[in-house]
Amino acid sequence: MSVYSSYSDQDLVALLKRGERLALTEIYNRYQGVLYSHAYRRLPDREEVGDIIQELFVYLWTNRQQLYFTTSLSSYLYASVRNRILNQYRNRKVRDNFAASLQEFIDQGENIIEDQLREKELSLLIEQEIAALPDQMRLVFEMSRKLEMSHNEIAAALNLSPHTVRNQVHNALKILRVKLGANIFFILF
Repeated sequence: MSVYSSYSDQDLVALLKRGERLALTEIYNRYQGVLYSHAYRRLPDREEVGDIIQELFVYLWTNRQQLYFTTSLSSYLYASVRNRILNQYRNRKVRDNFAASLQEFIDQGENIIEDQLREKELSLLIEQEIAALPDQMRLVFEMSRKLEMSHNEIAAALNLSPHTVRNQVHNALKILRVKLGANIFFILF
């Protein structure tokens, strides 16, 4: 049994402020169990509660010279544990919100990247199929779709009849529809 066990809380605080380690040990022995029980009822996680109690007593020791109590030592300790638990809940909520936000960003990013890759692959496939068209048909089709020229404008530029241009575009679309599939074709054209 320690000599300090007979001291009052006020005496222990005075000794603690002077740097007496045994005073801290006595305060710890006196309050650790009830503080742990108090904290565990509000935060049923043994490790977190143990960390909270440990941090409180480390704080008491490192800030012993600045300590000033407006209430009793026990009230101060209970309030400190309560505040640390509230901070734990707040930090957990912030952490959970951040994790959810990050996960949402990652999920959206994956979809965007996947969509971009699919779009790029599809564009490449379409360009390959357009390039495989006969030369004049490809030229007429590209002028129609890429340059957005009318059939009459294409006919004048290539010295063809508008009917020939219309047939070339129609035949190009028919070939692409077969090679690319009807579903992709309707989405893109």
